[in-house]
Amino acid sequence: MIPLSEALQRTLDGVRTLAPREVACHHAAGLVLARDVVATEHVPPFANTAVDGFAVHSADVQTVPAVLRVIGTCAAGDSREWSVARGEALRIMTGAPMPAGADAVVMVEDCEQSGDSVRVGRSVAAGSAVRPVADDVRAGDVVFAAGTVLTAAGAGVLSSINARNVAVFPRARVALLSTGDELVTDGSMLRRGQIRESNLTMLEILLAENECEAQNLGVVADDEAMLERTLLEAARTNDAIVTSGGVSMGDFDVVKAVLSRIADMQWMQMAIKPAKPFAFGLLAVDDRRVPVFGLPGNPVSSLISFELLARPALRKMMGHTQHLSRPLVRAVVDAPLRRKPDGKTHYMRVFGEFAGDGRLHVRDTGPQGSHQLAASAAANGLAVVPDGAGVAAGGEVDVMLIG
Repeated sequence: MIPLSEALQRTLDGVRTLAPREVACHHAAGLVLARDVVATEHVPPFANTAVDGFAVHSADVQTVPAVLRVIGTCAAGDSREWSVARGEALRIMTGAPMPAGADAVVMVEDCEQSGDSVRVGRSVAAGSAVRPVADDVRAGDVVFAAGTVLTAAGAGVLSSINARNVAVFPRARVALLSTGDELVTDGSMLRRGQIRESNLTMLEILLAENECEAQNLGVVADDEAMLERTLLEAARTNDAIVTSGGVSMGDFDVVKAVLSRIADMQWMQMAIKPAKPFAFGLLAVDDRRVPVFGLPGNPVSSLISFELLARPALRKMMGHTQHLSRPLVRAVVDAPLRRKPDGKTHYMRVFGEFAGDGRLHVRDTGPQGSHQLAASAAANGLAVVPDGAGVAAGGEVDVMLIG
């Protein structure tokens, strides 16, 4: 057995970052920017008001109440070039351009209009309720540096500066497949020895949650020639391949037989539980070397293998350079996390929540078998329990946050 850290390093060393491409700003959220984004416009492009009220000369309202003549109304989007002289006021709506001459806005709540005059009951200083030109972004500013993970708000900023297209590292296209004549996907009655497919359902969702574009090829028949054709075609049209099942040392499985023949594979046994077996390799096709992640067939093992190994590698492919793995939080154990010494680190499924002491408190979610996915469905963390007898109630443990 090898440490998880070694298996992860082998996997990360084997993948390469995808070539950047231009995408529309509204499709860029969740992706990593490949180049700096430099603003070509000011935001806002003109001085405007932050409130509904009256644009005035601040000198006119230093002594209140003050009565001013109202010259009109200016709404957001008004293109008329208003000008306010001393003794005058302009009714103005939030976001409307500030008129020439005025240097402040008095909130409507502090004013009382009667016909073409307004009685101002509160004095304001110059600049009050005025948003200056470039108050948010100035033309020439680097708004986002290369390597930034763009958020929804970030995509909104791109729209606000008219950056309609940006260079990003694209979403990885990932082919997903499993084999096994025992797997049932059509909802029909189970015969003896059959089970319902669950891994591909789970993994397709996990890929989408991590900004990948999944191509679910379903369950491929236990036929080596058919599987070889499927894998080669998947490699031609995708950036990576994820398989489920057939990676254990004792397995005689068509996935292992075919991949051993057509790809440069590493069949690893890691000192962890569950998810001890894992495979990684490169499938050469059309002058490309496409990463292949071989996950175990037991559903919990498949889930944890994806989280610990495939997910960090896919993130690297999509341009991430930091936080490839999920964060670890030191947590308080509210009920014993029991295990037996076996030379492995156990990744126990736990549910955690922050308590009144400001710390994360966790408890296990039930049975910890590698086939018991139902108990794992409630987990929002993986407790990293070192070799030994476990962690007593009140003790501390590192928890990888997965929810």
